[in-house]
Amino acid sequence: MTVTPQAARATAQLVPAFRGRIGRDARSGHYAVPGRYRLYLSTASPDSLRIAVAHSLLGLDTVCSVTFLPAVPDCPEGGHSALRPLYEASAHRYIGPAVAPVLSDDWSGRIVSTHAPDIMRDLARRFDTGGLSLYPCGAESEIEAVERMCAQGMDEAAQRAGSSDGGQAERDAALGTLLETLDALDRWLVGRTYVIRDEVTAADVELWVALVQLDTVHRNHLDAAAVQRIADHPVLWTYARRLAAHPAFGTHLDLDGIERRHHARCRGLEAAGAAVQILDWAAHAAH
Repeated sequence: MTVTPQAARATAQLVPAFRGRIGRDARSGHYAVPGRYRLYLSTASPDSLRIAVAHSLLGLDTVCSVTFLPAVPDCPEGGHSALRPLYEASAHRYIGPAVAPVLSDDWSGRIVSTHAPDIMRDLARRFDTGGLSLYPCGAESEIEAVERMCAQGMDEAAQRAGSSDGGQAERDAALGTLLETLDALDRWLVGRTYVIRDEVTAADVELWVALVQLDTVHRNHLDAAAVQRIADHPVLWTYARRLAAHPAFGTHLDLDGIERRHHARCRGLEAAGAAVQILDWAAHAAH
């Protein structure tokens, strides 16, 4: 097991990043055995929401169990008390927050990974359910490009655009980056059902969750004019609405939990954009 410290988004403390992988066979230590692994997810967080959607798309209900955690962590340091024993068993004298997502090994009672991209890839590649391929052959570079667009061009840019720190010029530049990203995606999706292939892939999971975050979290810190400009991408938001109606996506959308988690974590100022909802997610989400 490799444990390296990384900065956690929800806390100033250091959180070990468990980066174990599920391998192809017994020589790898962690190998694919139905019923061996368990996911701990809080779908109010974007990383957990991505994994939950991928788990459903892959049809892994009987292969890898899922324990769903509350939207708002119940420990003062920002972790979940239910995960504390697992973290302590996996890292000697662990004192940081016990955060989700977690992929654990029920055989050893220890954490395999807390790194969402690795977890998604291992679930998709190591458990063959004979159905959907989230990471089709030859598509890895395209999926990684979408991941970067979502992380940098959308999530990070939206955070900077709505930040109370920094100057107006910095916020304007960040909003420009966000709008350029949305423009590119809106043009790209014209005539397309999915982002890179003729069926849903991990790129769609990444983009859909990023759009959920943009409309349910980031717009709270943007002015109304900025949110109107974000909403003016009809192809992109039609795509988001269509995927919300897909059972693997919409059933995991915890709007109340996202709101409670956001208000519990965020110390920024609410802006006029909070009142300008782009999509009625509850009306379109599959139940």
